[in-house]
Amino acid sequence: MNGMSASLWLGCLFLISLQRTHAQLDQADGFIEHCRPQPSCKECINSSPSCAWCKLQDFTKPGETDSTRCGPLQDLLKRGCNLSDIINPTNTWEVKENLPLSEDNDKKIVQLAPQKLHLKLRPGVPETFSVNFRRAEGYPVDLYYLMDLSYSMKDDLENIKKLGNDLLVALKNVTKSVKIGFGSFVDKTVLPYTNSLKSKLENPCPERTEKCQSPFSFKHVLQLTDNVTEFELKVSQQSISANLDSPEGGFDAMMQAAVCMEEIGWRNVTRLLVFTSDDTFHIAGDGRLGGIYLPNDGRCHLNKEGLYEKSNVLDYPSVGHLAHTLFASNIQPIFAVTTNTLQPYQELSKLIPKSAVGELKHDSSNVIQLITDAYNNLSSTINLQHFKLPQGFDISYHSLCGNGITLNQKQGQCSGVKIKEQVTFNVTLRAKQCLETKQSFQIRPLGFSEELQIEVETLCDCECHDFTENADYCSNGTGNFSCGICRCDATRLGRLCECDRSQIKEKNLDSTCRMDNNSLVCSGRGKCVCGKCECSIKAHGNFCQCDDSSCPRDGGEVCGGNGKCDCGICECNEGYSGDACDCSLSEDFCKTPEGVVCGGNGTCECNKCKCNVGYSGKMCELCITCKTPCENYRDCAECKSFGTGKLKHTCEESCSMTQIKMVKSSYSSGKDWCHVQTDGGLLTFVHEEKEDGTVILTIKEPPEQVNPIPIIIGVISGIVLIGMMLIIVYRVMVEVYDRREFHRFEKERQNVKWQDADNPLYKSATTTIINPKFQDDNDTDN
Repeated sequence: MNGMSASLWLGCLFLISLQRTHAQLDQADGFIEHCRPQPSCKECINSSPSCAWCKLQDFTKPGETDSTRCGPLQDLLKRGCNLSDIINPTNTWEVKENLPLSEDNDKKIVQLAPQKLHLKLRPGVPETFSVNFRRAEGYPVDLYYLMDLSYSMKDDLENIKKLGNDLLVALKNVTKSVKIGFGSFVDKTVLPYTNSLKSKLENPCPERTEKCQSPFSFKHVLQLTDNVTEFELKVSQQSISANLDSPEGGFDAMMQAAVCMEEIGWRNVTRLLVFTSDDTFHIAGDGRLGGIYLPNDGRCHLNKEGLYEKSNVLDYPSVGHLAHTLFASNIQPIFAVTTNTLQPYQELSKLIPKSAVGELKHDSSNVIQLITDAYNNLSSTINLQHFKLPQGFDISYHSLCGNGITLNQKQGQCSGVKIKEQVTFNVTLRAKQCLETKQSFQIRPLGFSEELQIEVETLCDCECHDFTENADYCSNGTGNFSCGICRCDATRLGRLCECDRSQIKEKNLDSTCRMDNNSLVCSGRGKCVCGKCECSIKAHGNFCQCDDSSCPRDGGEVCGGNGKCDCGICECNEGYSGDACDCSLSEDFCKTPEGVVCGGNGTCECNKCKCNVGYSGKMCELCITCKTPCENYRDCAECKSFGTGKLKHTCEESCSMTQIKMVKSSYSSGKDWCHVQTDGGLLTFVHEEKEDGTVILTIKEPPEQVNPIPIIIGVISGIVLIGMMLIIVYRVMVEVYDRREFHRFEKERQNVKWQDADNPLYKSATTTIINPKFQDDNDTDN
């Protein structure tokens, strides 16, 4: 790093430290109002980060209880407690191990520093420490190749059998030590995932003429090795298999590859898990379709042949379970998938830390380039995360990367980090509660084996270093002395253990706690103990007669926040006065930018302007009774131009220092014009004051008056004419329509044939009636 870069980093670190200091001060200030008196030192310092305890023996006033020893640090100092007698724990941290970051020729690679820290934290007070990371060149890599051997990956398998040497050569370009292993997967061997017919379990290929290996869930084929020949031999012995449904059992395979650490042969180096498939995946719950209800237990279940033997017993893992396992095992998955399944795996990658997705060609011919690009992308992104953080702690990260600063993250992250480039993370840790014992957790960069071990303990006890058993101060040894107060024996009572419990009931000591016979015990603000008043909070005095909360208030604060209440009377700070210390003696808020107090139109009282009669505004800049320039020159402008107005008879004498200049109504200038309605009409003018007292009034000539009568007559005539034309047009249209309708009616009437012979409706009806009597006679004659 050159000198300029180093200076830049130092400047950034200083800025962060300064921001942190201000933040801590602001936070501490925010706790001041929550600091309440507590009866013991331990309860005091644990009640609020802003609370401190005074252990000075004679610190309390008459009538005050020991709880008044608890308060903000500045208050205790003002009340006379020495800094050396104040218990106010502060955070500390110690570096236990800090090996330097690796240089070019170092045999042992160190990328993270420091390696061990011990922190002592006071609850509520944050502490920030720095973690440095420098990306080393040639960091070792373990790569486990996990391949989908379902029937649709048939052409991909042929290319994978040849890639062993090329893959090692590509990885050795970026690292000195690399090992590769191989595993494969299909799906669970029960319906509806796999055909369970005996013949199909022996040969699941769609065509009987083809030969496929029996289906399986996951098979660990080759442990991580640097032997290329062995890799190619083992992979060449693999054959394709088949299943029924489209989603594959890849999650089962990834889980076993992550938890079977010894079987896979993972080293404590960068761990890559390359997952290749052309279809989606089963997730937790899908196993119920095959009658599998037991959830995945996240344990290794590989038999001697490397097969996952609990496949048909345990369900698929969930996305969250798998992500947690990969995260805990420090394994970075690379999903090499085909175009049709690219989007689901991209969404999956968002849920798995430090993972990558690449588009795989249909025959896997680009897998080496895909792995190389993904590895470079993953290794150049530094994600700093914590593990096993104790309950009751908050943690945040400030990332100081080469391309900028990112504040208040849940994890540290820098992208595009080059080899030998150093980045810094400022980690802020805050305890929210006390710990019973020491706790530890780790911070590490994802994908790397190194980590920072952090041991933390909380500061919840007072280290007063003044414990005295049977101290003389406590009434000649009737109690133990610690942190400025007496802890009495079971038989004693009182602030100094001065009373015997067995005798106190026999004596009526309340009378000694009254100011007079008519007053309440301890003025109603405390209780009588051993004949002496122990006052409540804010009260003090031999009879608790002084109440420090009874002083006048301003803005809701006792003594306006600008003084101290002493026995009901405000003792104001310097620069303040008044019963409630509400009157500031400063004049800063009364002065104009020119330094004139209240603009010369008022007086400053309590740092506020009190304006003279007729003036208002914060600086008395507004004159209520004063005329505007337009109003001042209106009368002269009117009498000079129109000869009208109040001054028309005395215009020459009253406006002797006023000159007018008439201009056209179209004249314009950069000044604001006065528009005044006068007896003579609208008056538009602008004034200009000369040094000799002369006033020049530039007045616009009134526009020529236009006679409105012809315009009105013309408008009315036009409206009447247009109305008449509309009526005529309407009547013409109605007449034309009526004529057309009548003509059509006449034409239809003429075409109607009223006596059409062919129409049965118009034929005459003929009815023949025969009398049966005459019918019989006719029949007889015949």
